[in-house]
Amino acid sequence: MHIVSAGVLLASAVLFGGIPDARALVEEQVLKVPVRIGNGASETRPGAVLIVREVGAGRHPFIVLQHGRPPDPDGRKRLGLQSYPANSRYFASLGFVVLIPTRTGYGVTGGPDIEYTGECDNKQYAPGIAAGVAQTRDVVAFAASLPYVDSNRGLVVGESFGGLIAVAAVSSNIPGIRGAVNIEGGDGGDVVLRPDHPCQPDRLREVLASFATHARSPSLWMYSANDRLWGPDYPKSWFAAYRAAGGRAQFVPLPADKNNGHYVFNRNPPAWRPAFTQFLSRIGLDPRRD
Repeated sequence: MHIVSAGVLLASAVLFGGIPDARALVEEQVLKVPVRIGNGASETRPGAVLIVREVGAGRHPFIVLQHGRPPDPDGRKRLGLQSYPANSRYFASLGFVVLIPTRTGYGVTGGPDIEYTGECDNKQYAPGIAAGVAQTRDVVAFAASLPYVDSNRGLVVGESFGGLIAVAAVSSNIPGIRGAVNIEGGDGGDVVLRPDHPCQPDRLREVLASFATHARSPSLWMYSANDRLWGPDYPKSWFAAYRAAGGRAQFVPLPADKNNGHYVFNRNPPAWRPAFTQFLSRIGLDPRRD
């Protein structure tokens, strides 16, 4: 993959508690990366990818951080450039190069909605997830061309729909991916019309179990007790099916967060960070111990 255009390079000296400190120089760079329009497609379009990293010598492991999916077209258009400012800087502080793609069909990247999974009574989860995995593969291939990335040591982290992409990515033989972190992963939820009851959860359970049969790396699943999109029980059944099908995974229950724990990734990082760092140590991907 080649860079087709570059945005503004931003550099700031910050300590990751928000206090300026010359020891932690962070670069943020927006690049345009060619990504495929759908799984197996030959057509590509430029996708916006934000790169966040601490400046330093040598090559560093990477994280591909995948965003969720607003349910309506206007929300997907307004999504803008995905940045996760607090969490991306946290990951960078651990020694990772963080790549945050705004996928096709969303925000500044735009284009067709290739991750559409159908109406509530006829969900087709697999093709939409596969489209996200194809773009993940393209971003990872691009990262391998960067002189500061260790392309053999990567992780996919995703929230909401991005969590499904992360789980699927470890079953897709993407070079360099050592594991996945799924935070509140799912699809088909509606907190207004169907709180706690997503569309066709049994079909999603079957799709997730199918991923397990080809999974080559472990995954970490984290769900809040009061995720109002999926409810308290469906994520556990999805996980159980994944494990029963042979997937190596750990489920970590997170505490309830305000009125809807679906947003715990951004609203309550202390709730998930301990399990995340333990997972890094368990899979041998902790840059602080290198």
